Amino acid sequence: MESTPAVFAGAVFALFGAGLLLWTGARSVHGVPVAEGGVRPVAAAVIAGAVGLASLAASVWCFGHI
Repeated sequence: MESTPAVFAGAVFALFGAGLLLWTGARSVHGVPVAEGGVRPVAAAVIAGAVGLASLAASVWCFGHI
């Protein structure tokens, strides 16, 4: 019973992180800005990539507690 929340949280983190990395990579390859407004394109891509990697790391941590 205690592993159910860890599985759910790990799956959510994994899906979000993978989706964010794929989306950021596709936008960067096509030369489209990752964020709207007065944000530097390179900084936005780096921050979005870092958040995606952190989310994947959180999913590995969650799955490690099963």
